[in-house]
Amino acid sequence: MKRRLDFIKDIWRIARPYWFSEDRWAGRGLLAVIVAMSLTLVFITVLLNKWNNAFYDTLQNRDLDGFYHQLGIFAALAAAYIVVAVYQLYLNQMLQIRWRRWLTDAFLTRWLEGKVYYTVQMRGGATDNPDQRIADDIHSFVNQTLALTLGLLESVVTLVSFVGILWGLSGDFSLNLAGGDWVIPGYMVWVALGYAILGTWLTKRVGKPLIALNYNQQRYEADFRFSLVRLRENVEGVALYRGEQGEAAIFRSRFGRVVENWWAIMKRRKMLSWLTNGYAQVAVIFPFMAAAPRYFSGAIQLGGLMQTASAFGRVQGALSWFVDAYTELASWKATVDRLTTFGQAMEQARADMAAPGALKPAQGREELLRVRGLELDLPDAQPLLAGIDLTLAPGQTLLVSGPSGCGKSTLLRAMAGLWPFGRGGIELPASGRAAFLPQKPYLPMGTLRAVACYPAAEGVGDEAIREALTACGLPHLAGRLDEETYWAQELSPGEQQRLAFARLLLQAPDWIFMDEATSAMDEPGERALYALLRQRLPRSAVVSVGHRSTLEAFHGLRLAMSAGRPGAATLTPIAAAG
Repeated sequence: MKRRLDFIKDIWRIARPYWFSEDRWAGRGLLAVIVAMSLTLVFITVLLNKWNNAFYDTLQNRDLDGFYHQLGIFAALAAAYIVVAVYQLYLNQMLQIRWRRWLTDAFLTRWLEGKVYYTVQMRGGATDNPDQRIADDIHSFVNQTLALTLGLLESVVTLVSFVGILWGLSGDFSLNLAGGDWVIPGYMVWVALGYAILGTWLTKRVGKPLIALNYNQQRYEADFRFSLVRLRENVEGVALYRGEQGEAAIFRSRFGRVVENWWAIMKRRKMLSWLTNGYAQVAVIFPFMAAAPRYFSGAIQLGGLMQTASAFGRVQGALSWFVDAYTELASWKATVDRLTTFGQAMEQARADMAAPGALKPAQGREELLRVRGLELDLPDAQPLLAGIDLTLAPGQTLLVSGPSGCGKSTLLRAMAGLWPFGRGGIELPASGRAAFLPQKPYLPMGTLRAVACYPAAEGVGDEAIREALTACGLPHLAGRLDEETYWAQELSPGEQQRLAFARLLLQAPDWIFMDEATSAMDEPGERALYALLRQRLPRSAVVSVGHRSTLEAFHGLRLAMSAGRPGAATLTPIAAAG
């Protein structure tokens, strides 16, 4: 019972925000119309059930005029049913896309705000493939939630509408048992109830493993698709390594999980299909068998028999909603679980960043970057760095060096506000813009103009962009500003880093933080770009993470980090700075 309540709470937690959002009145209005149409369809089926009695009686009585009259009634009812069903589907799809659009935007906002996407990825854990959860799982959640809840509503209304009809048509059933006469009023209702209870119990027993299997299937499909995307993004590296066999092994391994889990789903669904199809086929003839004694005794005519069978089918179908919808329910449960765990991971990431003890850079009152008593930990609370103290003024330059894995990049992440795991103080300058250059620049999809200006969308003239590209050693790109391609594959790693320097010239930040931003260049190219940076942006402070000794010529201070855990850092001037 607790699991069911938790599941309902999870559904409501995901669904509720939309129904109380700025789009709530449009959503509620559409839902109200759809529900009204569902009730109308049930009402028409009630009329059709009554029509069964009159129609088959005309056949039994060979009443030709009555036959044509009943055909006319059927045509009117069928036309009304078709019109309502078509527009119910149309409005349902309209509500689906409105709800999906709003929910997708809400998840994207939560994912992007406060660098949550970064913290979630950094923590790893159970939150695999957030792209699939936003793109596919939200789509499935909206569709399945509407389909299943409206289906349940129709079943309940159908049950209420037809149970009285079936009760009246059933009459009393006399049974001689244990030497006494027993009379069961409305016995067809009790037969339908018992039949549905048995089917529901069997369905749950057989189909329960589908919930976990569907959850894993979505995960394995996403993992396989992600591995294909990774190859597309790293085609040159794979080709140079001649890693085709290795990639093929990865693809086959991940797709093997897809196939293996799919076989398990197939076997379980086969078992469930034996049950549900057998259940449905028996339900076709079962009401006739149950009502046959009254028909052959003359208590009811053919029309009454057909109406009773139709009403039994409606009641039994309504009571068997769980049996018919179990496969979809299992898939829905897996979708809700994936969205719930994703939401919990985002909340945990937000809590990590906002925790009272979390490391958060503060805005200072001076034009200085200050770091005092800084200690950094890994996400699992293992110490990484300790005792970091430094002060940097505008125009000063700092080289951060040390062995690989000692925490140099993590220090830059902490300064950028991306690393909450630590203690101490980071005081940012009172004013001025900052720019951070990772080792592998991010190149978004779009025109070269948009890539060069990223993250700014506009406001930079084409001539300025061309000049910056030329100054950074990319004159061959100056005439391709309107070209749209996958620039991360079009450009070499060195060209990508040159493009990142061109962005610096266009943005002219006051504080520049670079994490091995010239590692893909040769030393003359690196020297030329650093000289260009000092020439064009002499008042900008620069913090560089790097290994090459040639970088010393462009920095006045060195923060040397030691190996071991936790590592220490020593701040010294660089005598040969130029």
